[in-house]
Amino acid sequence: MTKLFFLSIALCLFCNDSLHAQANFWNSPDAYLGQKPPADTPKIFAPDLLTKKDTFSMDRVAFSDDGKEFYYPTNDTWFSTKNGKIRYFKYSGGRWNGPFVLNEHYYAPTFSVDGNTLYMLGGTGDSMHAFVWRSHRTANGWTEPAVYLKKDYGLYDFMPTSSGVCYVGSNARQGDRKDFTTYDICELNMSVRDTTIRSLGAPINTPGFEGDFFVARDESYIIVSAKETKDYECELYISFHKPDKSWSTPLSLGPLINNGIAHRWGQYVTPDGKYLFYSTGHSPKDCHVVWVRFDHLLEKLKKENLKS
Repeated sequence: MTKLFFLSIALCLFCNDSLHAQANFWNSPDAYLGQKPPADTPKIFAPDLLTKKDTFSMDRVAFSDDGKEFYYPTNDTWFSTKNGKIRYFKYSGGRWNGPFVLNEHYYAPTFSVDGNTLYMLGGTGDSMHAFVWRSHRTANGWTEPAVYLKKDYGLYDFMPTSSGVCYVGSNARQGDRKDFTTYDICELNMSVRDTTIRSLGAPINTPGFEGDFFVARDESYIIVSAKETKDYECELYISFHKPDKSWSTPLSLGPLINNGIAHRWGQYVTPDGKYLFYSTGHSPKDCHVVWVRFDHLLEKLKKENLKS
């Protein structure tokens, strides 16, 4: 009994120390690739590190939960994965190392809830969002990507959550997978026997394309690319999960983020909840990943949502 008691205490102390170390790194000058954090106005993230003459950074990025790994896609166009790559930086030895190429022809890296799987889209020949791929963490890095999901409907912007429910942009068997105007943001429920897909419906989905989003790991909110034009220009809005499992009417993230006509997609909130990242631009020539302080804005929008 005594030995078990002290072992339990030791394990608790170890876990607390690990969590404290993670929190300390997020608050250190080395966090976020050592970049100076933004305030309420979005600014380009690490342009000297991510952007090259022949490529640009775009789409969803991903930090590991401890903040010491950063994955991001690069490409020379919006509409092909031929020259696309997922690159990464890793913090070790007291500094950030990289960028390294993780793999080619993929984009939208997304961590599993436990951080040991990396999901991604793309792959050679997949121009119709038919696949979700995954790599597993090993002692030496990551396994080669392998097909995780293949369906007869679209699988775009795949994201897992703590409940086991996943979210995707998809035509969900309505219309043609090639017709992006039929895409909604959907729930994907997977079991041993079957996979079911269901549109989130209104008010999140509207006529036309819906597919770019970020959902919180606890499903408390979802950030969507809303008011999509036929050319996919849009604004960023947020919807909150209600107690009855429905979603609230989306609210604009405000004029500092929605500051005119532009493409806005690849939205992503850092594991510490402080910053929102997203891709924006008018064409591939001026496309960048930007970041903005989000935790204060989130609290403000929660209060607005309660009033509405």
